Amino acid sequence: MTVSSKTESPPETMSAQALVALSAQILPVWARQLASSRSQSEVAVAEMLSAFAEIGPHLDMASRQSRQITEALAQGNGGITQLASACDTVLQPVLASCTPQAAQAIGQVMSMIHACVDALEDIAKPFERETQLVSQQVERMYKGFQYQDRISQMMAALHEDIERLQLALAQPSTAVSAPEWLARLESTYVMNEQRQHHTGDSADPNAADEETTFF
Repeated sequence: MTVSSKTESPPETMSAQALVALSAQILPVWARQLASSRSQSEVAVAEMLSAFAEIGPHLDMASRQSRQITEALAQGNGGITQLASACDTVLQPVLASCTPQAAQAIGQVMSMIHACVDALEDIAKPFERETQLVSQQVERMYKGFQYQDRISQMMAALHEDIERLQLALAQPSTAVSAPEWLARLESTYVMNEQRQHHTGDSADPNAADEETTFF
């Protein structure tokens, strides 16, 4: 049997080299995709926040107007409801001394006044309630933006770490041990949720901050 004098590299070494070469080509693609996704997400969130910033003053004005309408319809002095009652007080005694035709006319006017007041009350009460509901929904949306900002922060950390790994593959002398690498990665986190995922702990979805905070 003829023994080849050619020395072949161990399969393990070849596999490792192929994996390094593969990673060196794939990691830049991952980094670009993450950077693009993060950029598009930040632009979209910024536009929505700008729109909500303009909605806010209008919503506050609607709330104030709703309160003013409610106060205007109040039973106290100066309220429209009080005005209707005052008309009753003034006109009711004179009805007996009026001709039937005049009394009928006055009664029709009083009925129209009460109908208008009732209509205003029916409009004002649900309007005030709807304004409150809209304010609550706007607050929920702001919290949604907070979660989107969290995602952006997570993507930024991954993007930076991929770039570090890409450099380590191209320049092995820059690589550090796994514990050192992971410790440095963990030091970049700004949220407890990231640290929980880093260590493999189950993140509690109810543990997220209730206050709307943008990093």
